[in-house]
Amino acid sequence: MKAMILAAGLGTRLRPLTDNKPKALVEVCGRTLLEITLSRLRSFGFQQVIINVHHFADVVIAYLKTHGNFGMHIEISREDVLLDTGGGLKKAAWFFLEGPDEPFLLHNVDVLSDIDFARMLRAHLEAGALATLAVQQRDSARQLLFDQDGKLCGRRKGRGVDDEILRTSDAVEPLAFCGIHAISPRLLRMFTEEGAFSIVDTYLRSAAARETIQAFRADEYDWRDLGRPENITQAEADARHKLLLQ
Repeated sequence: MKAMILAAGLGTRLRPLTDNKPKALVEVCGRTLLEITLSRLRSFGFQQVIINVHHFADVVIAYLKTHGNFGMHIEISREDVLLDTGGGLKKAAWFFLEGPDEPFLLHNVDVLSDIDFARMLRAHLEAGALATLAVQQRDSARQLLFDQDGKLCGRRKGRGVDDEILRTSDAVEPLAFCGIHAISPRLLRMFTEEGAFSIVDTYLRSAAARETIQAFRADEYDWRDLGRPENITQAEADARHKLLLQ
């Protein structure tokens, strides 16, 4: 199975930890964010991974070489300019269009969870979805809207601004995205966006065209955003999350 790790960002939220290193190599309990993500993927049978890099790109590449790619087949997608999630995936599309036509996982390097990837992929296939997004019911500044069947139908624009509704529904539920996606390769042939762009915009456009962008409810799983220094400190102190870091 194949996956992509999104690791190209500048890590501005993690400063000063990222003043001299990429966010992928920031450590939690003595392990880098990149190692933790790779280990989680490997435990579910993912052996082929592509990683996008930009900030301190050569440092990431050298780190992987020093560690023998952690026993996995790893490709690098170097971005001379940051392409955001959608643009980064579009640049790396060749990796997923070679070989079997099977869904792949897209994973932010700065999130920690015990989400069951195998279960998520099964749900993705059963729904016949173009993409399946791990989501939770929790506070978040950026929430997506899903209908009663768990299909994406819009997004919450913020306080005092009307929701953006792309598919009418009797009821919608706002859910927070966890930064983990299961994606069907046919999405890669449907990009109309160019340059740097958010994949959420692609999802919303696809949902408006009646494609299935499905929610995978991850409320029962532990999840933490490790994009800020204080979040890393909390993860190191939290016994539940320590188990995920072993």
